[in-house]
Amino acid sequence: MSGRSVNYLAHLYLANNNSGLLIGSILGDFVKGSISTLYTPEIRAGIDLHRKVDSYTDSHQVVHASKRIVAPSRRRFAGIMVDLFYDHFLAKNWHHYSTVSLYDFSHHVYTVLAEHQAILPDALKQILPHMIEQNWLMSYREINHVNRALNGISRRFKRQNNLFNSAEELEWNYASFEQDFQLFFPDLIHFVEHYKRSLILA
Repeated sequence: MSGRSVNYLAHLYLANNNSGLLIGSILGDFVKGSISTLYTPEIRAGIDLHRKVDSYTDSHQVVHASKRIVAPSRRRFAGIMVDLFYDHFLAKNWHHYSTVSLYDFSHHVYTVLAEHQAILPDALKQILPHMIEQNWLMSYREINHVNRALNGISRRFKRQNNLFNSAEELEWNYASFEQDFQLFFPDLIHFVEHYKRSLILA
């Protein structure tokens, strides 16, 4: 993933309800460079986890296979698209991965972020009200909301792109993307569990 990743739901799920890790897992999209003195150990660990998840995802052969499904004309932005497609499958199949409902989890995330607004980067502060009002985390269950998210990203890009209405790629190859997600996500969970066992939070 080059630039800012967009799979918020997966990153937040992998934080596993630890508030510090949860905040860090979304800050990873907004904080670049050194984090040694900016935040608490838990938040720093969450940012580090976010970066490791991105690196692991980028190197996984199943994710590479998903990117190859995307039409060649759009493949330059396949990483962004696959991120959101996988969040769609996580939201759709949430009950397979969590005993907490997606509704309750989403509102817990919004509450934690709202309670820590003072330490959030300005860019995150700006989108947080929209995230809450439009309930982004739950909305990923619907393909039309995935498409809306991709259209928003398309408009924000300074360079020319063809992300607009690119959720049609998901519709055209739905079963293949879903199969890839089902193969990949257990591997990612295992990777994150191993990482968490190595954490020593001072």
